[in-house]
Amino acid sequence: MFCPNCGNKFDEKANTVCPNCGASAGELAQRRTVNADDTVNAQPKEPKKKSKGCLIAVIAVVVVIMIAAIAGSSGSDDSDTDTDSSKTTSSETESVEESEDEDESKTEESEESTGAEQADTESTETTTTTTTAEEESEDDGATLGMTNALESAESYLSWTYFSYEGLKGQLEYEGYTDEEQTYAADNCGADWSEQALGKALEYLDTMAFSYSGLIEQLEYEEFTTEQATYGADSCGADWNEQAALKAQEYLNSSSFSRDELISQLEFEGFTTEQAEYGVTQVGY
Repeated sequence: MFCPNCGNKFDEKANTVCPNCGASAGELAQRRTVNADDTVNAQPKEPKKKSKGCLIAVIAVVVVIMIAAIAGSSGSDDSDTDTDSSKTTSSETESVEESEDEDESKTEESEESTGAEQADTESTETTTTTTTAEEESEDDGATLGMTNALESAESYLSWTYFSYEGLKGQLEYEGYTDEEQTYAADNCGADWSEQALGKALEYLDTMAFSYSGLIEQLEYEEFTTEQATYGADSCGADWNEQAALKAQEYLNSSSFSRDELISQLEFEGFTTEQAEYGVTQVGY
């Protein structure tokens, strides 16, 4: 053991006193007991440690509450912003739609107005045309027979060609009076020289003619010599080729010697030069 008095280590069983300081075993035992009690009583108490976990939890709760509050405020602001934006967009959309509806309505009204104006204009023009025709008919004293004769003349001239006298003859064949025929021929608006040209081209499409022979044919149709000459001059025919075509027409219907064929072509009004060209072209 250790001596409580001086701290020397010794065997208490072999020695009843401390070999170093001479303290007796009784004193040593009493001191050891007192020292033991003091030691026991003198042990310091450990201070109570504060709970760090609790503090952290409190701080965490506070932080969470603050974050939730901030998030709630931000969400509310966003919601308000979205709501305002939605309201603004909706308002703008409604405004645009209303504007488009107004534009469409105005366009429809404008089209209806334009259509009505066009209809009124057409109706007015038709009425004016009818009135003008009636007034002209009344002014020139045309009878119903004259008006009908004019319509018939215009119908004939729409698909074939006539001379002035030829048109009157056709209307006479239809039963119109001389007065009605004359009225129709005078008022149909035909250019009789152009009618002669048209008739010349019709003839040349079906058979061959010499220059003089075509004029004679047009005169037969009661065109004047001047009108017939205009038709022959303006038709663009190649009279040499016309002689060749006429020679072939004769050979298709009968037999001819060279001289007879030339004579026949001259009889048709071709010149000797044209006749000789024609018979040469068909093989003579």
